[in-house]
Amino acid sequence: MTKLVNVADFRASAKARLPKMVFDYLEGGAEDEIGLRHNRDAFKKIKFQPRRLVDVSYRNTQMNILGKTASAPLVIAPTGLNGILWPQGDLALARAAGKFGIPFALSTASNASIEAVAKAATGEIWFQLYVVHRKLAELLVKRALNAGYTTLILTTDVGVNGKRERDLRNGFGMPMKYSAKTILDGVLHPRWSLDLVTRGMPQLANFASQDVQDTELQAALMSRQMDASFAWNDLKWLRDLWPHKLLIKGISRVDDARRCIELGADGVILSNHGGRQLDSAIAPVEVLQATAKSVHAPVFIDSGIRRGSDVVKAVALGASAVLLGRATLYGLASGGEAGVDAVLSLLKGEIDTTLAQLGCPSASQLNSDFLWNGGHCNVDDLSTADSVSA
Repeated sequence: MTKLVNVADFRASAKARLPKMVFDYLEGGAEDEIGLRHNRDAFKKIKFQPRRLVDVSYRNTQMNILGKTASAPLVIAPTGLNGILWPQGDLALARAAGKFGIPFALSTASNASIEAVAKAATGEIWFQLYVVHRKLAELLVKRALNAGYTTLILTTDVGVNGKRERDLRNGFGMPMKYSAKTILDGVLHPRWSLDLVTRGMPQLANFASQDVQDTELQAALMSRQMDASFAWNDLKWLRDLWPHKLLIKGISRVDDARRCIELGADGVILSNHGGRQLDSAIAPVEVLQATAKSVHAPVFIDSGIRRGSDVVKAVALGASAVLLGRATLYGLASGGEAGVDAVLSLLKGEIDTTLAQLGCPSASQLNSDFLWNGGHCNVDDLSTADSVSA
């Protein structure tokens, strides 16, 4: 791992190890992937305005995340099918997060069960819920509660599955379908293929482990289609079901964020699903400052974070922390748990360096004063986003 010095290097390493079909699943976005590129471009528009003659001989990257101290303003985001990137990928991510002192969020679509991850994890664990079927959702929530998960994340931006054209062209799906093309691709990527042959094809563990007799629920599990009818009135049902912290993910409007908090959520996660659902959607960072000013609750953000400086920009605009998706998955696909460790360490190092160069000794002291013109001009006028969304 010594030659991999940034997230882009880990991406290249992951691409070299994975078959094209699998890398495209990790990397791809919806339709023309405009939103995927825009997530990165939006961060590039934000410029720093550092302070000078500040004592930065000691820097502190720690942040308070939902009442607990984390080593950095980072959370490993919920992502599905991690077992196809590395054997027992969910467990590797959870262990790495625990060692690093940040939360790990498990996806409903994980390849390790709720209980297996809880047993392997050494740090705080969150659970992300896709509502495929109300009865199944209730079962999953109760399992997460019984297993000791501290925070529930409801994902709201997958009413239907996005059109990911890379996956359609490659014929990617679960279970994986084999053809002469995919077999040849596997032969050309022997390290990945050997792991798959040795460990077997990963399964959707949270679905497979359910002993469900209900035929309607079995049909929902087989189709794996989201419950597109889940709406505002249903949020109270989930709030009543879950006694701990509840975050709503997939928000991109200030008025929606306000309503989530009014209905009992403890915070929101601004997200466009990494550009994988609705193409041409705004980047979450574009509405971050307006949302953080408008709602008196923690605001998190994902999508497009590749540098420690991106994390610093997000916190300066009001984020309590960022959720890492592809960045840590590149590490996982490159070298398993050690790869995730390395990505987290390099991002923390970049955060620390950025704080020193900004003249800000602590991540908790970041605010928009460290951004040119308070962060407004260079993100397509974030103040406008407030008036439009409110």
